[in-house]
Amino acid sequence: MNDKQLVAITAASQVQDGMIVGLGTGSTANYFIEELARRQREEGLNIRAAASSVVSGIKAEQLGLPLIALEHLSSIDLYVDGADEVSPDLTLLKGRGYDLVREKLLARAAKQFVVLVDRSKQVGRIGEKFPIPVEVMPAAWRLVQASLQTSFQALGGRAELRQNAAKDGWAITSHGSLVLDLVFEAVADQQPETHWLNQQLNNIPGVVEHGIFVDLASTVLLADNGKLEEIRKPA
Repeated sequence: MNDKQLVAITAASQVQDGMIVGLGTGSTANYFIEELARRQREEGLNIRAAASSVVSGIKAEQLGLPLIALEHLSSIDLYVDGADEVSPDLTLLKGRGYDLVREKLLARAAKQFVVLVDRSKQVGRIGEKFPIPVEVMPAAWRLVQASLQTSFQALGGRAELRQNAAKDGWAITSHGSLVLDLVFEAVADQQPETHWLNQQLNNIPGVVEHGIFVDLASTVLLADNGKLEEIRKPA
């Protein structure tokens, strides 16, 4: 069993009868979906699932998990997903897979949000390893780019359109939006404070969503060479 399987199976063991469960997207989330489907099939687990992306929805449907559409939800019991970065206060960076809106909707609606990562995802600050994805309305991308670079000029902020995987066009989200990748070229001790940055991004017109998830994670399940650590949100 690899580290991704370890955290996924541990998270799936926490699912109880009658729960509405949010399904994340990505390789680790796939292991969770598979284990959840196994429990439903072999143990008679009675749950409903809400998918954070078309991809995870298709996988869940293929494995026989009953799906509920987002428009029928006001809250969910548990959301399980991975993250690209996790800071010491459990702030997350997400969005390499483009599905920011649905992921943040489910994270906000969940009574518990369990994050599945390995040791490589731990960082001292958000944006340490990856650009911060900013999902934007297609018609507004140049205006948002200009706002980002003006707002964060003193910190060396630079935002560029993300290319697709084939490098022959632009990345398009499941909502038909474009993605600006925001990086900061300032030295380490001049990097922006995460909560402030989160608020600044929320205030820019044309931004659909962004990849900073503040005060949303309840628990991080962290695997490191077969060893499991559970990190809970600070009181």
